[in-house]
Amino acid sequence: MPKARLVAAFALTLLPPSGALVAQRYANVNGIRMYYEIHGTGRGRPLVLIHGGGSTITTTFGRILPLLARTHRVIAVELQAHGHTSDREAPESFTQDAADVAELLRQLHVDSADILGFSNGGHTVLQLAISHPQRVRRLIVASAFYKRDGAVPGFFDQMDHAQFSDMPQAFKDAYARINPDPAALLNMFQKDVRRMQTFRDWPDADIRGIQAPALIVIGDHDIVRSEHAVAMAQLLPHARLAILPGNHGSYLGEITSPNARSNVPQLFVALVDEFRDGKLP
Repeated sequence: MPKARLVAAFALTLLPPSGALVAQRYANVNGIRMYYEIHGTGRGRPLVLIHGGGSTITTTFGRILPLLARTHRVIAVELQAHGHTSDREAPESFTQDAADVAELLRQLHVDSADILGFSNGGHTVLQLAISHPQRVRRLIVASAFYKRDGAVPGFFDQMDHAQFSDMPQAFKDAYARINPDPAALLNMFQKDVRRMQTFRDWPDADIRGIQAPALIVIGDHDIVRSEHAVAMAQLLPHARLAILPGNHGSYLGEITSPNARSNVPQLFVALVDEFRDGKLP
């Protein structure tokens, strides 16, 4: 195949369904080689996406990323030991994840951004808003809690007895396509589980001190209790709350969603877009 055709074929592999441009890059961040992608060509402050535990950019956001990138520039990251990103000789922590994201944004010369995090990514967003408030313009916290009793009963008991066999096969397959080393996959799983086993409540004062506008989103059959989501939205000084039909992640089209043809993820994207534009009443 002529060189020009090879280049064109490669370029086409980097185009998502929306046709938005994609850059796939790495940055040396706090001792790890951190992977990130840039989608879309929109102007204005970017939207940063932070995936859930055990996940990748694609498994959490693959369905909605092209929709988000139609009008905005999106920076999607993979955290320590996840996907393409390397590990460090230290446990995972939301404090470290937040520091890694903040450092990446500094290197990209992004003074502040809107940050969307799902599940464990939502916990990272909360910590980012607490520890690095200058980097957060607005935050979208999807299916995350700030206290242990925010999870449905039995959640942490299950975490105390979590087995590798419990990990969704879709997560295992997605990781293996990136890194075929089974030891690396098991390492990620064990570190994710340990982080949740040692989860500690954020003080109310820390949540109350977040001044950036916030959108709290959960599903009506989520692992986050509806009452807890209401309490968190009331505690945050400038927050809105949305409870959408679906379970943990199905409302944004996460890879384990039971109904791949649901239109609810489009509703979620519309909510995010209007929240970012400041149009929600």
